[in-house]
Amino acid sequence: MNEQLMRKEIHDACIRAVTEISEDAKALLQEALQRESNETAKSMLSSMLENLNLAKEQDKAVCQSPGYPTAWISYGDGNFPGFAQEVISSALDEATKKGYLRPSIVDPLTRFNPGNNTGIGVPNIEYQYHPGQDYVDFIISFKGCGAELGNAMKIFTTASIKLDQDFEGFKRFVLETVINAGGKPCPPFGIGIGIGGQMDVASKLSREAISTRSWDDCNPDPLLARLEDELRENINSLKLGAAGTGGDTVCLAVKIGTAATHTAIAPVAINFHCWVARRAGIRFYDNGEIEKLL
Repeated sequence: MNEQLMRKEIHDACIRAVTEISEDAKALLQEALQRESNETAKSMLSSMLENLNLAKEQDKAVCQSPGYPTAWISYGDGNFPGFAQEVISSALDEATKKGYLRPSIVDPLTRFNPGNNTGIGVPNIEYQYHPGQDYVDFIISFKGCGAELGNAMKIFTTASIKLDQDFEGFKRFVLETVINAGGKPCPPFGIGIGIGGQMDVASKLSREAISTRSWDDCNPDPLLARLEDELRENINSLKLGAAGTGGDTVCLAVKIGTAATHTAIAPVAINFHCWVARRAGIRFYDNGEIEKLL
C-alpha cells in the first residue's frame, strides 16, 4: 500500500468534505424542494441549495460551523494506517488556517481554544478491524454541533419499549424527541438511531448510522428498513418543515444501527444531523487501487 498516496488522499478528503455535502443528501434536498407545498419552506430549501452552489463556486465552507470531526477507519491484516491521526490533524489545522473552518474546538471545562480545531480526542477516530479485508476504508464526517442540542438517550426495559405493540414505546420516544428539538437541529435533518449495547455503544451506533451510510440507501435488515421508513414518514407528518418554519419535509432520512444488549435493558440513542451532510469516503485497496465511497 502506498502510504504517501494515502496521506495525500486522506488530507484532500478532509478539505473536500467541508466545502460540499454528499450527493445523496443534496439529491434528497432537491426532491424535498420539488414536492414542497409550503412557500416559506420552499424559500428555505432554495436558499440551502443556492448556498451549496456558492460554496462550490467560491471554494468556501458550506457552513460557518466546523462541526465535530469523526473518522471511521476499517482495515484488515497488515494494512493498519497508523499515521491517520497525524494526517487528519494536519488537514484540520490547514483547513482552519485557510479559512475553511472556524476555530471552534475547545477544552470542555476551561473553554481554552487552541485555534486549529484539534485537541484531546479530536479528531475522533473509530477503528474497526476486519480479518482478511484487503483494503482500508476511510470515512470522515464533520457533524454540526447545533444539532446536538436536540439529541436524546434513554435506557428502555423490554416492557417500556413495548415489543408486543410493535415497539410503540420506542416510536413515541423518537417522535417526542423530534417535537422537543423543534428547529434547533437545522432541519431538514437526518436522524441516526442506535439501539443496543449499553449507553456508550448506542450513542456510537447512532452517530455512525447517520454519518457513514448514504441517506438514500435501504437497510438490509427488513425490520430496521421498515422502522426507518415508518419513522421518517411519521416525523414528516408533524409538518415542522425546513428550518422549523412549517412544511412537508423536516426529516430527510432515518438510519438505525443495532448491537446485542443485555436482557434487562434496551438502550436507545437519537442523534440529529443537520442538512449540511459534510462527509467524504475513500477505499484504498492493498494493490494500490483507490475508490471513492462518498
